[in-house]
Amino acid sequence: MTAHRSAALFLLAALGACQPDAATTWQGWIEADMVFVGPDDSGRVVELAISEGQKVNQGDFLFSIDSALQSADVEAAKAALVQSQARLARVTNPAQRPEEVAIIEAAQRQARAALDFSTAELERTKALTSRGNATRQQLDQAQSNYDRDRAAVENSARQIDVAHMGGRVEDIDVSRAAIQQAQAQLTNAQARLARTKVNAPATGSIEEVYFRQGEIVPAGRPVASLLPPGNLKVRFFIPEASLSGMKINEPVVISCDGCASGLTARVSFISHQSEFTPPVIYSLDERRKLVFKIEARLDKPELFRVGQPVTVRPAGTP
Repeated sequence: MTAHRSAALFLLAALGACQPDAATTWQGWIEADMVFVGPDDSGRVVELAISEGQKVNQGDFLFSIDSALQSADVEAAKAALVQSQARLARVTNPAQRPEEVAIIEAAQRQARAALDFSTAELERTKALTSRGNATRQQLDQAQSNYDRDRAAVENSARQIDVAHMGGRVEDIDVSRAAIQQAQAQLTNAQARLARTKVNAPATGSIEEVYFRQGEIVPAGRPVASLLPPGNLKVRFFIPEASLSGMKINEPVVISCDGCASGLTARVSFISHQSEFTPPVIYSLDERRKLVFKIEARLDKPELFRVGQPVTVRPAGTP
């Protein structure tokens, strides 16, 4: 009996020596931080210069949306700036003539009419929003129109007051302020027009294209996802017993099926909170239920693919 028991213990020890060291080997996979690229405003895609899997460099043209509305805003802002500049030129004259005052009063009546319309439109949109028949974006647009028209009425009222004043300093100040406002509106309109053509924010590969030429892109929705190589990372989970030896910027060795040997990464994130082993992880020791999430940035990300399973071990271990 003693001889048989000794032989069995020796066999178990030999088998144990052949098993991977679960304490220093962890299962993980490759993840990516995608860059989602979309327009600032909603619009129809009029030109699409990319396809899935395509390599792009930073600054390359990706797509554009219909810019008719933005172009109209630019022209309107230019006209407003010219009008403001002409008004400043007029108020530098010795006095404003009655005909000029009449023009301002007509503009005030026009501004009041616009305010009446935008006020009714705002109240109607509020009612529709409360019933779920209008979007938040429509409500914000109605509020913006109301604020704009109210400011126009107040501005015209101040212009009329200034027109009846004997002094010219106030006239000049108001006109200069109007020029600054018009210039700011023009700058904003030009920026929105420029952003209807979208370029690559970084070098990488197009992973997915969500909208095609001719489709309408809602505001805030991406047209494509871009993956810069440096945004690839390996995510793995380790038991508490191994946590003390893991530090930020610590090198780890990555291995996978078909990969070259000696691939490495550096720890960039260590979770402060434990969690249960995710079902995607097939732990070598089922008794380890609580683990800590670790992320490491790959030294050669171009050699990996998103979702690829890998094995991770500390640097310096066999």
